[in-house]
Amino acid sequence: MPPASTGDAAMRPLAEPARRTGLILFALALGGFAIGTAEFAVMSLLPYFSAGLGIDEPTAGHVISAYALGVVAGAPVIAVLAARVARRTLLIALMAAFAIANGLSALAPSYGWMLLFRFLSGLPHGAYFGVAALVAASLVPANQRAQSVARVMLGLTIATILGVPFANFLGQTLGWRWGFGIVAVLALATAVMVAAFAPKDVPQTGASPLRELEALRSRQVWLTLAIGAVGFGGMFAVYTYVASTLMEVTGVSAATVPAVLAIFGLGLTAGTLVAAWAADRALMPAIGAILLWSAASLALFPLAAGNIWTVSVVVFMIGCGGGLGAALQTRLMDVAGEAQTLAAALNHSAFNTANALGPWLGGMAIAAGYGWTSTGWVGTGLALGGFAIFMVALWDMRASGSAPLPAPAE
Repeated sequence: MPPASTGDAAMRPLAEPARRTGLILFALALGGFAIGTAEFAVMSLLPYFSAGLGIDEPTAGHVISAYALGVVAGAPVIAVLAARVARRTLLIALMAAFAIANGLSALAPSYGWMLLFRFLSGLPHGAYFGVAALVAASLVPANQRAQSVARVMLGLTIATILGVPFANFLGQTLGWRWGFGIVAVLALATAVMVAAFAPKDVPQTGASPLRELEALRSRQVWLTLAIGAVGFGGMFAVYTYVASTLMEVTGVSAATVPAVLAIFGLGLTAGTLVAAWAADRALMPAIGAILLWSAASLALFPLAAGNIWTVSVVVFMIGCGGGLGAALQTRLMDVAGEAQTLAAALNHSAFNTANALGPWLGGMAIAAGYGWTSTGWVGTGLALGGFAIFMVALWDMRASGSAPLPAPAE
């Protein structure tokens, strides 16, 4: 495994005893839980808020894209402008802003306002996960970085098991607005816990917006981001419309949908843990394997959608592909040099480019009359596109000789 970056090394004096490290990671993961609930619950609530706002479901998909575009725009801008802000302070501010924006989403009176509030909600997302990942990586030895980052990401994956089904239940019983209200409360709780447990730090020596922008000069940074932007889009293409597919194609009742969403979350959690373990041993092979797994799983979705048992298995498999997140986050730590914050934040811009691209292409396929299950073929194409970019990155890495493949751990 390549050594930790200079930026990470600068944080290592902040390393804490194991018990306190656990509390810090829990606080960071709670923020991931809040963000994951907000990001994925809106997809599962799509049939309810589209009716509540008086729009059709393909149009409601634009609300999801608005959030994703907020992440894409907010992550690099915040990372650059906040280069001289201490990481702990930045995390608290980001969670406070996330709480306010989601509270406003719960009160949105119309489709137009909902678009605006979801865009604002997305702004802190990428910067929060990027900075949280750097703090998490700084607390452990270099050969455990992916697993430490994965522990933060587990907040997001557990949200798909508990937070999203609960929000879907609220949407069916009390109304979709309650889902966003719960997220606001979780975000405020995160801000309090980060203030209580995260190590106090100071901005890194020499930190500046210009130094952060240095990340944009690396081909490997751009290629890694492109893998996420395209390859992750397949999962979002299917997940966005999975509730509607279950009710319209599989023929299950609305009450069954939360259980299948929880199965997706179990897959996402399992995939994150396994992928992080593999990434700490052989990073690039792990990334390639995850992309191929995703392509195969997504191709099975149209074939399995007619039966609740088969579709549940395939939804679990699709969820496993979410392990790509921690692996690419770790890869960026290796190739970003001194521009760690911007690169880490851009990772989530890339994933939310996928979050915008997948639902958009999936919605186009549905609107064109290809049916709800056509999202699986759209997703397969995106996953294979991500693998093609991965192969270009691998070729470029080997051709330049600047970043050899990490050796497997003993």
